[in-house]
Amino acid sequence: MLRGDWGQARFTIELADDASERARGLMFREKLPSSHGMLFVYPSPQRVGFWMKNTLIPLDMVFVDPSGTVLRIHENAIPHDQTVIDGGDGVLAVLEVNGGMARRIGIRAGDHMQHPAFGSEAIWPCVSP
Repeated sequence: MLRGDWGQARFTIELADDASERARGLMFREKLPSSHGMLFVYPSPQRVGFWMKNTLIPLDMVFVDPSGTVLRIHENAIPHDQTVIDGGDGVLAVLEVNGGMARRIGIRAGDHMQHPAFGSEAIWPCVSP
């Protein structure tokens, strides 16, 4: 889930939390339902880079730090483009959603993400029922 001054948005995600899943990502997908995405989670904060090789649909990439804070957003990554999209340093997770979704919702740097991947450092921790 994401929240900001604009409100909250919930996505149904696929989790890519190992090297093989992160390498494949959303390649070869012909469509992605509007409320769905893929969350790439790394074992520790790091500099990450993405490309769109073999990716058929435009995507927005939301780069998030260990506290769940959105660091930056890359909008409308171009299908098949092999230019590296630099997420910067200190990234623990990246949410990929349909291209244009971040702008439509209003997601901005400084917003917060909620997911169990963000542990004790989370600004917006997951609460057990």
